[in-house]
Amino acid sequence: MERLNTKLYLQNCYIMKENERLRKAALLLNQENQALLSELKHRLAKSAAGGGGGGGGGSNNSKGNAAAGNRVSPKPGVDAAPPSSHQAGGKGMPATKPKPK
Repeated sequence: MERLNTKLYLQNCYIMKENERLRKAALLLNQENQALLSELKHRLAKSAAGGGGGGGGGSNNSKGNAAAGNRVSPKPGVDAAPPSSHQAGGKGMPATKPKPK
């Protein structure tokens, strides 16, 4: 019985440590999201004030999106997904095979 309690205690310690690691990662991601949102709002306000943002605003956004896609978190977890899976629209997913007839 004591051995089972020790095993459960160690599992609990591991879970709490992992939970703390995930909490810190979530905090960093939230901070990055807030910074990106602020930058996006600033760019949208700037382009709206500059005449509708038709011509020049598009090139700035594509550069910003490329830069945002190249960012990596300071300490990704061992089970972190590769960057291609984070792309919108499932671009990182393999193509489905056609069904044989």
